[in-house]
Amino acid sequence: MPTKMQAAVVEQFGKPLVLREWDVPTLRAGQILVKTEACGVCHTDLHAANGDWPLKPTLPFIPGHEAIGRVVAVGAGVTIVKEGDRVGVPWLYSACGHCEHCLAAWETVCAEAQFGGYTKNGGFAEYILADPDYVAHIPEGLSATEAAPIICAGITTYKGIKETRARPGEWIAISGAGGLGHLAIQYAKAMGLQVCAIDIDDGKLAHAKRLGADLVVNAKTEDAAAAVKKGTGGGAHGVLITAPSLTAFNQGVGMTRKRGTCVLVGLPPGEFPLPLFDVVANCITVRGSFVGTRQDMAECLAFAADGKVKADIELQPLASINDVFARLAHGDVPSRVVLDFAATVPKAAAAQRELETA
Repeated sequence: MPTKMQAAVVEQFGKPLVLREWDVPTLRAGQILVKTEACGVCHTDLHAANGDWPLKPTLPFIPGHEAIGRVVAVGAGVTIVKEGDRVGVPWLYSACGHCEHCLAAWETVCAEAQFGGYTKNGGFAEYILADPDYVAHIPEGLSATEAAPIICAGITTYKGIKETRARPGEWIAISGAGGLGHLAIQYAKAMGLQVCAIDIDDGKLAHAKRLGADLVVNAKTEDAAAAVKKGTGGGAHGVLITAPSLTAFNQGVGMTRKRGTCVLVGLPPGEFPLPLFDVVANCITVRGSFVGTRQDMAECLAFAADGKVKADIELQPLASINDVFARLAHGDVPSRVVLDFAATVPKAAAAQRELETA
């Protein structure tokens, strides 16, 4: 086992990540060590690196919460996974396991929850520590690069759709047809829903149609709420806002059918001005949804393993992370970027490491 690894590190908020040598984490009892094969890049990673949110990570830290890899070592007392298992180290790194929320299988809102790539070092590194009780178990036949976006973007949208309470045959409006939205469309169709996709990019809307969207609306060229109400016969039974845009949030309630549910998963900066008269008069529910539980993870991965949901991915090496972040900041990432660790370490360096560890 090598003692050093390559990692992309946030040393200062708002500054480029530093690609540097870092100690391979020390394994302790109750933990597992995972050799990273792939790690997706999420907008949350950009927020973390910029220190955008009130509770900031402790510097320096390693982002990344869509890490997939093989277990290479297990600490004392670990029985739920074994060496050689392929697992995912997701946003929900761990929780207390005994509070009212954990006992009700709502561990995502546990007050003691830890988060991968935020309060715990994440997957922009060749090795990562994980809590075996909270890793995702990757089904056979699903590659590391395919699985990476599912354990964040996939579970977030899948859980959000469930939280709308929309039933098969009913309408769901998905605002934002990009990295999260293109997965949401596929999950919604697989769940038997009629889908209306809303975006401001005609290219993304055309792709939404190819993925099965029954109706598309360009919010830049038409009144989105009016178009959704007209196209769905009164509004969507469920609305899922994935776009990190306050404009999209403001449109969400207007798209919602009377007695429908509008679910928020995007996190744009600023305050959400809720139209109280419309919410009260139309008996609309507005609900936040925060990633998903371990059961949601198993379900959303099963859809992907069955071939019903597939993320559009762009592979990049770890060394390109600052360029990827710059593109994310400018909305220039049409799908999901996955850092491919097979392309991260040059062959010569890999061969040298094999010699050192032989």
